[in-house]
Amino acid sequence: MKALTWHGRKDVRVAEVPDPEIMHPGDAIVEVTASAICGSDLHIYHGFVSHMKKGDVLGHEFAGRVIAVGSDVKKVKVGDRVVVSFTISCGQCSFCQKQQFALCSTSNPKGKKLIDMIGYQTAGLYGYSHLYGGFSGGQAEFVRVPFADVGALVLPKDISEEKALFLSDIFPTGYMAAENCNIQPGQTVAVWGLGPVGQFAVRSAFMFGAKRVIGIDRFPERIALAQEAGAICVDYSRHSDLSELKDITDGNGPDACIDAVGMEAHGESLDAFVDEILQFSRIETDRSHALRQAIRGCRPGGTLSIAGVYVGILDNFPLGIAFAKGLNFKMGQTHVQKYMPALLERIQNGDIDPGFIISHRITLDEVPDAYSEFARKKNGCIKYVISPKASSAVIAAAA
Repeated sequence: MKALTWHGRKDVRVAEVPDPEIMHPGDAIVEVTASAICGSDLHIYHGFVSHMKKGDVLGHEFAGRVIAVGSDVKKVKVGDRVVVSFTISCGQCSFCQKQQFALCSTSNPKGKKLIDMIGYQTAGLYGYSHLYGGFSGGQAEFVRVPFADVGALVLPKDISEEKALFLSDIFPTGYMAAENCNIQPGQTVAVWGLGPVGQFAVRSAFMFGAKRVIGIDRFPERIALAQEAGAICVDYSRHSDLSELKDITDGNGPDACIDAVGMEAHGESLDAFVDEILQFSRIETDRSHALRQAIRGCRPGGTLSIAGVYVGILDNFPLGIAFAKGLNFKMGQTHVQKYMPALLERIQNGDIDPGFIISHRITLDEVPDAYSEFARKKNGCIKYVISPKASSAVIAAAA
């Protein structure tokens, strides 16, 4: 089969790789009909995620059709159309029983690598290094889905794979980020980063009853998309985000702040410039400018929700400010399976059409160029959706 494979920093290639096979009785094989490039895939592309091997298949957002199942699979059947959680979870361990699926203690077969790094192992992830199990990802024609009854959500007839695709990651991630804010009716929430996760966080904050949502970014197309949802937006390349936040909130600051940027944050200030030097020099692994701004911007006693990915060491982290202000922190990988059924229902009810986020539709052969374009934020790119078996002509006709 054809798949998008990693070969080094800024080097991803479409290649022929072996077809996946049933390896355990709980596995399913899915023919991928819709996949996507996630912002966190760029962390791999830029070389900031360790324990990658040449030839690893990337991608953790995908949906498709089940073509084979193992003998223990009961809920998912051949022919079902499914969307698959990016977290691989067993459904039986103590964490899964508490719906903390991203903390699954058994799904990562290479958990010792993670234990050596962070002290404990967590769930396996598709296409996201050998720290998280070395599982092949979904930017491919086919993919093996372990624990299929736990991670694959069967789609109803009225919902296409593309429409459900973002239940695999970014919709639940934005939703959990807002849920973690413990939003009370009438409160104000600020969201740093208006990429796909930030866009869903904006909309989810309104779903939870926020009176105002303030979006912070610098790209006009992202700002416009958040404004369509009702957000007040600040272009941090033109205005001080902290000053604007105080002005908008009459000096009080937001009740909750969401960092939807993560480890490759940009900024206009000296600390952001220093971050880039330190990350390039491997003195720190993560650029935390957006997180620092959120800590400084949040009102005393407020909540800071971290949805953006961080992988290691931060420099110049203002813990003293967070302590003095009595901030509450909530963070972590998304417990996707917990949210998928309820968010699918919201899509079915017409509460939200996740397709608003799609800016480009491409074939698998076009994915390497799309990574490069996405990394440079060119041509108004927000979200690339991949049709692995379609031709350019078919995609152009559908558009």
